[in-house]
Formats: sequence, C-alpha cells, structure tokens
Amino acid sequence: ALLTDTAVLRHGFLDVLGASASSPVPTVAQRAMNSPFVATVYERIWRPTAFYLASGVTTRAEQRRAASALRLPTAQRLLDVACGPGNFTGPLARQLSDGGLAVGFDISEPMLTRAVLDNSTPDICYVRGDARALPFADATFDAVCCFGALYLMPEPFRVAGEMLRVLRPGGRIAILTSYVSDAPVLRQALSTGAGVIGLTMFDRRAFVELFASAGLVDVEQHTARAVQFVAATKPE
Repeated sequence: ALLTDTAVLRHGFLDVLGASASSPVPTVAQRAMNSPFVATVYERIWRPTAFYLASGVTTRAEQRRAASALRLPTAQRLLDVACGPGNFTGPLARQLSDGGLAVGFDISEPMLTRAVLDNSTPDICYVRGDARALPFADATFDAVCCFGALYLMPEPFRVAGEMLRVLRPGGRIAILTSYVSDAPVLRQALSTGAGVIGLTMFDRRAFVELFASAGLVDVEQHTARAVQFVAATKPE
C-alpha cells in the first residue's frame, strides 16, 4: 500500500482527513478551490484561460513540457500534488511506463469528486489530504509535480519539502507557480494585489535556491509573464 495513514473511500477517492477543515481561516482563493461550482468550470474554462493570460502557454503545451521534464516514459509512480479536477493527472498518467500509477492528491473534496468523474482510469487513484504532511513513505515516487497551486498554500516551502521527501533518488520534480520580476514597482503592485485574495508571488530565486540547497541537480527554470516552471533531479 502506498499510504502510510488510514484512509476511507469516499466519492471514489481515498480520504485521510475525514471531516477535517482545509484551513482554519481560508483565503478567498482557498474558498474558491473548495467550491463545487469552481470545480466544475475549472478544467474547461477557468484554468486554461487564466494560465494562458499569465504565461502565454497553452494547456497542451504545459502538459507536454511537464511530461518531458518529469521523464515520465521511464517513471512508474507519479504524484500530482494539488491535482484539482485531474486536468494534468489524467494526461500525465498516460505518459507513464507500462503498469505505472499516477496519484492525484488534493485537499478539496469538490475538486477530487470532479477528478473522479472526469479524469479517472485504472492507472490513476485520487487521495485527499494535507500536502504539508504527505501520507506517503520516503522515496515512494519516481516523479512528483505541483502545477498552479503552491501560491495558494499557507506553507508552500514546507509542501515543497514534503514533495522532495517522497521523491526517490534519481527521480524528477517539477513545479509551475507564480513569478514576479525584481522590478520594485511591478513587484510591489503584483504582490499587493495577489495578497488581497491570498496568493503568494515568488521571485526568480525562491525555488531554484530551495532545490539547490536540498542538493538537487539539473535544475532548470523557465519564466514567462507571471509564471515560472522549475524542474530538477534528486541525486542518486
């Protein structure tokens, strides 16, 4: 079994939290992610539009970049943290080697319910839990990713640390998250606006330095408008 915590099967996904709240004082953005309405429109309308405006990159191009960066054809186990309705989990699962398994992980019940309905196959399972304490043993996954969610989380660097913990040596990690340039006026404006709705704007160095300080190698970063993509390898 992959899980280290006891889980209950609910609505087609495994739940290790039960009735636990997602956040004591959820932000505007976190409340949106826990909305059944947002879960319904997120995959088809909200995310493709918002991320194209933020990066100029289409969803299909994002998915191709993710599969390449994570080296999925040679991977057996993939963890998609904050998977939402599974709009990346499903396509990435199809890139895994034969017999592979993709685990979509999220804290939102409406998002996971939608993921089970829209992006569920025999090589995918969905788990509800808190990404600050991933319910998996060390070195469980060949590839770990988190696309478009770290800026929503109250402790993003703790989550990134958990992602590194469950990644096996030789495995790949990839994240897509917010980005703001070093230009003082632009940085202040974007950070202030994002903070109002509970979003964090990360600079160019935040995750590159985190990965480097953790000993990761082959660190690559791409920035575009308000988005950055960072990938790296956990050394053997």
